[in-house]
Amino acid sequence: MDHGAHHTSIAHDHTAHQAHAGHAGHQMGGVTWGAAAKATLHCLTGCAIGEILGMVIGTALLWGNFQTMILAITLAFVFGYSFTLFAVRKAGLDWKSAIKVALAADTVSIAVMELVDNGIIALTPGAMDAHLSDALFWTALLGGFAVAFVITTPVNKWMIGRGKGHAVVHAYH
Repeated sequence: MDHGAHHTSIAHDHTAHQAHAGHAGHQMGGVTWGAAAKATLHCLTGCAIGEILGMVIGTALLWGNFQTMILAITLAFVFGYSFTLFAVRKAGLDWKSAIKVALAADTVSIAVMELVDNGIIALTPGAMDAHLSDALFWTALLGGFAVAFVITTPVNKWMIGRGKGHAVVHAYH
């Protein structure tokens, strides 16, 4: 069999490979800091909403620090996952697949963010006993979010560069 004739009859068009040039920041190895920061900000938004809501609910119900922090962390994960979940559902994924994508995309990012943020709150003298009306509460919380963003961005960059984390989501937009 003459394979030379077979290969010359197949047109190899490289334009299909170039169609994703605009997504170079999402591809393995070529992740930009901007793409990592955007993924981290996406995660931080959900975490912040959930965590603040948890703090408000726990405080309103006069719960102790431990119960309030557990609620805040739980809601941070719920809201963090929900942002991705609803985005990939909108892209056409069924619920089971969407949940798998959200878990793969956000678990490490949310976990790092929550560990750093809550660690800062717990280690800031007086912050755990501060009330929602106290500047110390908001300073510790927002400062914790800022530090968590700085620490989580390189984690997300590393993960996306290896096809993990938020890289999983980019196949659906």
